[in-house]
Amino acid sequence: MPVVVRSPEPAFAQPISALSGVGPKVAEKLAARGLLTLQDLWLHLPLRYEDRTSLTPIARLQPGVAVQVEGVVEAVERGFRYRPMLRVAIGDASRGTLVLRFFHFRAAQVSQFAVGTRLRAYGTPRPGQHGLEIVHPSYKLLGVEGEAPLSETLEPVYPAIEGVGPAVMRKLITQALDRLPDQAALELLPEHLLGLPDGSRLPSLREALLTMHRPARDADVAALSACTHPAQRRLALEELLAHHLSLRRQRIALQQHRAYALSGRGGLVARLRAALPFELTGAQERVFTQLRADLARPQPMLRLVQGDVGSGKTVVAALAAMLAVEAGRQVALAAPTELLAEQHLANLRGWLEPLGVRVAWLAGKVTGKARAKVLEEVADGTAQVVVGTHALMQDAVAFHDLALAIVDEQHRFGVHQRLALRDKGARAGDGVSRVPHQLVMTATPIPRTLAMAAYADLDVSAIDELPPGRTPVQTIALSAERRPELIERIRVACAERRQVYWVCTLIEEAEEDPKAPPRGGPANRVEAQAAQTTFEQLTAALPGVRVALVHGRMKPAEKQAVMRAFKQGESDLLVATTVIEVGVDVPNASLMVIENAERLGLSQLHQLRGRVGRGAAASSCVLLYQGPLSQMARERLDTMRQTSDGFVIAEKDLELRGPGELLGTRQTGLAAFRVADLARDAGLLPQVHALADHLLEHAPALAERITARWIGGAARYASA
Repeated sequence: MPVVVRSPEPAFAQPISALSGVGPKVAEKLAARGLLTLQDLWLHLPLRYEDRTSLTPIARLQPGVAVQVEGVVEAVERGFRYRPMLRVAIGDASRGTLVLRFFHFRAAQVSQFAVGTRLRAYGTPRPGQHGLEIVHPSYKLLGVEGEAPLSETLEPVYPAIEGVGPAVMRKLITQALDRLPDQAALELLPEHLLGLPDGSRLPSLREALLTMHRPARDADVAALSACTHPAQRRLALEELLAHHLSLRRQRIALQQHRAYALSGRGGLVARLRAALPFELTGAQERVFTQLRADLARPQPMLRLVQGDVGSGKTVVAALAAMLAVEAGRQVALAAPTELLAEQHLANLRGWLEPLGVRVAWLAGKVTGKARAKVLEEVADGTAQVVVGTHALMQDAVAFHDLALAIVDEQHRFGVHQRLALRDKGARAGDGVSRVPHQLVMTATPIPRTLAMAAYADLDVSAIDELPPGRTPVQTIALSAERRPELIERIRVACAERRQVYWVCTLIEEAEEDPKAPPRGGPANRVEAQAAQTTFEQLTAALPGVRVALVHGRMKPAEKQAVMRAFKQGESDLLVATTVIEVGVDVPNASLMVIENAERLGLSQLHQLRGRVGRGAAASSCVLLYQGPLSQMARERLDTMRQTSDGFVIAEKDLELRGPGELLGTRQTGLAAFRVADLARDAGLLPQVHALADHLLEHAPALAERITARWIGGAARYASA
């Protein structure tokens, strides 16, 4: 069914400066928070609501229950105990007395509270020295005679904006709402698509916005607080749709490009498989089949392969690379750290060089004549597979014929860096513009909900099966008070010629101000201090044990030397910061201690735990925590003890932390939802997908306007 596209109402784009009371300074403060137009104010939603639609008699107040009261000033006391203080006692017809207490006040305020003055106050009572009191209530003075009208709606409380008071914010949003267009001009979604699977219907956008900013006195406050009100679901639906459309349109744009169809006979693939000392798992076979089908097409592949630490993503990438090499093209593999890139280099050289494939290495530490030689080989095509770090994206690197770009731990790269690598393969051959196929890998399993929303531009594959021979890791949580027992356990493990990791996160003793970076350097300086202190303590406590230290402030060459020595068995106990989260493969390491484990997210804990259990020996991970634990920290540690399934852990991490931290530096705007919450609103995603299909087919102009409404004109790099 065709959809009529209406021209935008001018109010959408009107600047906030068109409102009364918005001068250059206020406009600047609002702009700093992304509030530029009236539409931005419509979508700037309340954090919570205050019920000022009724009055509660003072005699019936309950501690902890927010209320609005009205009374007459009976007494005023100004004093100084530990700091200046103003106490105002008010009473009403119920013969109750309430104390209003102020610690921050001006002299002019004191004169306002003359005995006999009527006022109305809002706040949460609590027990005080002389009955109930409200500390720093909001209040307004009333005239001596006549009834002051009560609010007809719940009063919204908006997110604080520095330099713009809450009263000013409410006034501005009220003005903006007075200019809200009628439903016909505002609505972008076809009415027949607003039904939910349960048969209910969502309100129009105009109705939803007015409900959110001006909920009626009988509104379902519990649903509003839980963000499950139909008005919130309507806004969440459109916001999720906008982000989904943005990604889908990026994918469509990418598909307009051409790529080399890598559809050879697979001779190199067969030779590599025959040379491998292990059989592929069923999951690896399935994912490689998907990759092979993608690469055989003349449209660029954009596929994400996710799998737990040790699930065998690299060998699947190597098989895909052989399809490009056999076709006479080049492959680039980028990893975020030299440690991880070196590990890929060692694996690929071991597998591919016996097949006659030239594997080149390009990282920051490759300099001088060696760098010039590698750049020459990359430019003339001699280097068939190029492994490196961010150095691969530098302007000086020119590929001869890049057909496949592989990015590992892609969320650790900035978007522009990934685009730079893709653009190195863009070329016009035979008059046709081509870009390389892209394979993105991550060892951080992505929850299905997040994959559906955040990676709509990618085909997603999962290697959800570990190779045979990997031993399960036993995980225990241990209070820091039992540290001496743990040190004894390490002594025994090292005596049995097993190796141990001790991972340090930030610790209290080294923090001068937890909200600010320490003096003399960024946050990893504090982490390094923590590791240094622990290294010295363990060296003293474990004579005869070879203790090594690695942290993020060491020079790359130093880090590499320490890690290499540990891998070769020249040290027994490695004290490290979270720098070892990815890229370390030491099969003999069978014990992992994570200090202050309560400070880390589930995904990071899981990544660290993946460093052990890589050999045949039974392995353990000890989560050393400082009590008392918060509820969230307790849930994280319990989840780690109960499961080693990265996909289960990822779902729990999404539930506990939300999508922002899980997405890392993936700059598609998804980490900054205004209304939607991927964990809470997962049930809307099937409808979002159906709506997107409908709009892209029948009303692409509407799809563009919905995206612009929620995301704006900011460039989206979803195809990176």
